[in-house]
Amino acid sequence: MAKYPLHSSDATFKDLNDPLRVCVTGAAGQIAYSLLYSIGNGDVYGKSQPITLLLLDIPPMMTALEGVVMELQDCSLPLLHEVVATSDVAVSFNNIDVAILVGAMPRKEGMERKDLLKANAKIFEVQGKALDQYAKKSVKVLVVGNPANTNCLIASKCAPSIPKENFTCLTRLDQNRAVSQVAMRLGVKTDSVKKMIIWGNHSSTQYPDVTHATVSLNGQVIPASEAIKDDNWIQGEFLKIVQTRGAAIIKARKLSSAMSAAKAICDHMKSWWFGTAADDFTSMGIISDGSYGIPEGLVYSFPLNIDANQKYTIVQELNISNFSREKMEKSAKELCEERDVAFSFIQQ
Repeated sequence: MAKYPLHSSDATFKDLNDPLRVCVTGAAGQIAYSLLYSIGNGDVYGKSQPITLLLLDIPPMMTALEGVVMELQDCSLPLLHEVVATSDVAVSFNNIDVAILVGAMPRKEGMERKDLLKANAKIFEVQGKALDQYAKKSVKVLVVGNPANTNCLIASKCAPSIPKENFTCLTRLDQNRAVSQVAMRLGVKTDSVKKMIIWGNHSSTQYPDVTHATVSLNGQVIPASEAIKDDNWIQGEFLKIVQTRGAAIIKARKLSSAMSAAKAICDHMKSWWFGTAADDFTSMGIISDGSYGIPEGLVYSFPLNIDANQKYTIVQELNISNFSREKMEKSAKELCEERDVAFSFIQQ
């Protein structure tokens, strides 16, 4: 472990809040490289909130992680109180307020999905137990490493002392992708598109739902589908683009999404911390309570409202078409299958 206080004393922060202890795993990787500056700069938790970063990676990545720490030092960020670089979960999860679990085993050539689930089940079993043992019981957990929904479920199952509602997985990247596609289609700014929903799994079965989305167009707020006026595009090309965007990026740059994933992590945590606007939803993977007929206990992406106290609730009573229902159930079925396979690899 290497510990790097960035200030000579705590006097700098005596009139401010205590530093927020944020753990990021896979901290020497590409996503974290784009993420850590934003956290340390106050772009996520506010411009008056000091931050302590606890950076976790595997032992072979420690030298690279030292370089990341040096860059954070060289950014000279006033809010960045301390950086801890470690390969020990007991250190990285100690008394933390936030866990952003980015690190996971990537799918390699020739690897079957079952093999991927097995490798990650073990990783998130260890991390879930470590969260249970070392983190604050109020810790907010965001799972990014794929398969994110099922990894999130395993981590929660292995951390029974932490409330289930404190575990989420990232589908904000999919939401951002969907919003961007609609905005480009209509020639409007992305912040003109509201209430975009991602249902289900962060996989090719996810369902980007435009049905309830709105768009500000020519001074009026109207349904996005009414503005687009092309159901074939909405139910065809649009779905395919969003569902396969990650693969398209890998094909183009020979590397997976990093900058956009880091931005989505920031968006997810900022929404969770400060709440959603009255005229908008956010999508997060959370543990299902049975809403919309989705099996209880799955980590499934729903549209959420979040209040000023960081409490989220599933948006209820949305009209679900037969087309939407079919897509939602397909993703739920995939998640049930993933859960059953992954649970067979962990100690029950």
